[in-house]
Amino acid sequence: MSATFEPLGKSFPRPTLASAAMPKRVRRVLEHLYALVSDEMARALDLMLIEYEQQLFRQADQARNASLQSVYLETLRLVRLNRVDLVPRYLVGLETALTKVREPVATPDDPQALPTFRDLRLVEDTEIDEHTALRAIATRQEARAGLPLMLLGQRFGVLAGAPAYDAERLPLGPHSLGRILAEACSVLQIGQEAKLDLYRVYDQHVMTGYAQLVETMNALLARENVLPSLSFVPIRARPTAQNVERGEDPRRERDDNGRTPRGARPYTAWTGQADAAAVAAGGDEQGDYASLQQLLSGRRDLLGKLRPGAQAAARPSLATHDLIDALRTLQAAPAQAAPAQRSVADLRQTLLAQARQQRGEAATLSREDSDAFELLDLFYGEIERELRGDAGTSGLLGRLQVPLLRLALQDRAFFVRSQHPARQLLNAVAEAGANWIPKEESDPQLNDQLRRAVDHVVEHYDGDAGVFEAANQSLQDHLRAMARKAEVAERRHVEAARGKEKLEMAKHQASDAIQAAVHGQSLPKFVQALLSQAWSDVLTLTLLRHGEDSDEWRRQVEATRQIVAANVVGASERAPGGLDGDIEHALTLVGYHADEANAISRQLTVGAAAANDDVASRTELAMKLKARARLGEDGVTAKRDLPPRSEQEQACWEHIRTLPFGTWFEFVTNQQGDAVRRRLSWFSTITDNALFVNQRGQRIGEQSLDSLARMMAHGQARVVTAEKGRLVDRAWNAALSVLRGFVAGGQKNEEAQA
Repeated sequence: MSATFEPLGKSFPRPTLASAAMPKRVRRVLEHLYALVSDEMARALDLMLIEYEQQLFRQADQARNASLQSVYLETLRLVRLNRVDLVPRYLVGLETALTKVREPVATPDDPQALPTFRDLRLVEDTEIDEHTALRAIATRQEARAGLPLMLLGQRFGVLAGAPAYDAERLPLGPHSLGRILAEACSVLQIGQEAKLDLYRVYDQHVMTGYAQLVETMNALLARENVLPSLSFVPIRARPTAQNVERGEDPRRERDDNGRTPRGARPYTAWTGQADAAAVAAGGDEQGDYASLQQLLSGRRDLLGKLRPGAQAAARPSLATHDLIDALRTLQAAPAQAAPAQRSVADLRQTLLAQARQQRGEAATLSREDSDAFELLDLFYGEIERELRGDAGTSGLLGRLQVPLLRLALQDRAFFVRSQHPARQLLNAVAEAGANWIPKEESDPQLNDQLRRAVDHVVEHYDGDAGVFEAANQSLQDHLRAMARKAEVAERRHVEAARGKEKLEMAKHQASDAIQAAVHGQSLPKFVQALLSQAWSDVLTLTLLRHGEDSDEWRRQVEATRQIVAANVVGASERAPGGLDGDIEHALTLVGYHADEANAISRQLTVGAAAANDDVASRTELAMKLKARARLGEDGVTAKRDLPPRSEQEQACWEHIRTLPFGTWFEFVTNQQGDAVRRRLSWFSTITDNALFVNQRGQRIGEQSLDSLARMMAHGQARVVTAEKGRLVDRAWNAALSVLRGFVAGGQKNEEAQA
């Protein structure tokens, strides 16, 4: 008897919104929400499958051997064969998740929530790897869309008639979408490695727009009158006494035109060079860490109020030395055994799971150890935001997680000392893959040094902070050597730019000398052309070689007057003897051939008699002069007439002229806001030109201060300040802003309730 398989959803009745037991208004709202999300996700998943097929084809084409190529081709065949079922299966899972909104949530105290013996089974390694990959994706999205997800959880709580949902329980949250994808991918019938590759494509092509999708869902629910006035606006933290003592203005903000905040120092150091002010700055490390603990406590209290259910039962705390021993075991594991893109939160869950397996009961971390984990998790999350998507140093950052955790549990100064050796090492590794450094400018030698430094820490660190110091010292020596090379290269380009400035000034002075000699007198047009071109080059070269106070310059100025006197229309004065020879000699020094110099000398000294020369010979000479490149005009483009600067552009232009040489700028390169960092090595207030180099001191190009000011006024360029110069400083300040935002929001809620 043959078996037949019905299409998806036909064999067994599946839960749908139309048949779900829920109020009519809730059903209507969820149907609208499902229509929005299903349309968006179906389109994104189709694009994901197209990209995945192209990736499989590229991998097969670049495979190292025939067996590996056959694996990729077989995966490609299975994907093309079964891809038609993935999106429908995914949408079914999406609708099923929405139908369970009003189902009661099992609490830890509920006996039905506890697993029975029949529920226990051995877990395959493949399931662990897939779960880790999807959880890492969901955690990143949760960090990027934290506030919109919190608002969405509040609104779903209203729809469910229950407390607010957290990100892990949210039916349309990143964790739920990942679980639905994992179930839907079973129809593709591909292997584990292929699934992990598919999840990476899912992260890059589907979840990139997830934050915007959450905002759209919130807007839809607000239009449906589901908490339409719900908002979360963190207030600005009040100025502390410490800020007042340092003389900081609490009202100081960044100007809209991209200039540095008032009082902020521009960042001028090369990679590997310490900022002098940062080194000199000191502080109370114990007091600073106590402030961090207060911020974490406020964040933890606020999140606790938003989570539904009763407080969890008290659990025994892991001792710090037991935690460090477990981390030591993880650090000693081979690099291949560690899952890709593991977060600090994943490490925490792994350690707690191991402790539960060893002790037979659930355990938790102490408050101090939990603070260290949360701070490092926030820190790493903000660092990842600053990295390129294809950064080769991501793996090195992942390998540093465990040693840094062990260090942070023992040395709290890691969080409060900006010049801590471990923090410097972390900065060097992260900046090698920073999004402001183009991939083509990455340094292979530096990457090798970074790999050695990380290997040294992973292999030798066992509680001795000197291991970080030794690894960082060798790395900083290499970075300082790179900075010296960059300075030498930059100096050569600056000298060349200054030479161009001298040339431009000399050309202007030569033109002024010719204008002073002519002084309104009428000259033949051909003679005027020869003076403004050939003879102007002679005067320019004389100024550059001998200077304005030299006898040679005075002789050439006098020769200019004699040339003008001999060519004034209607005058009978002849050029003095020997002038033609002097002119011919001077023209050969500029680079004219002897016959050209002789012809020009005759035109400049004979005067009216030269008008009787053959017209063809004069035309030929004019064509030669026109085709000839003038002194200092190789590849120079003519400046365009631009409209006057606006008030904002003028303010930026004046601000640029006050910046020190070596200031770093960030230039926006695309509509997504990606930026590249360039160093303002030199600029001229006379010619209005500015010279920019890259991280290696290589010349990137020149542009006018006017165009730079216009870019700053339109947000296409910005000055890098000292407090945001290093990547770890930017990431740490961003993490602190997140913590202060939580605390400020909690204070506002309490004041509103009062």
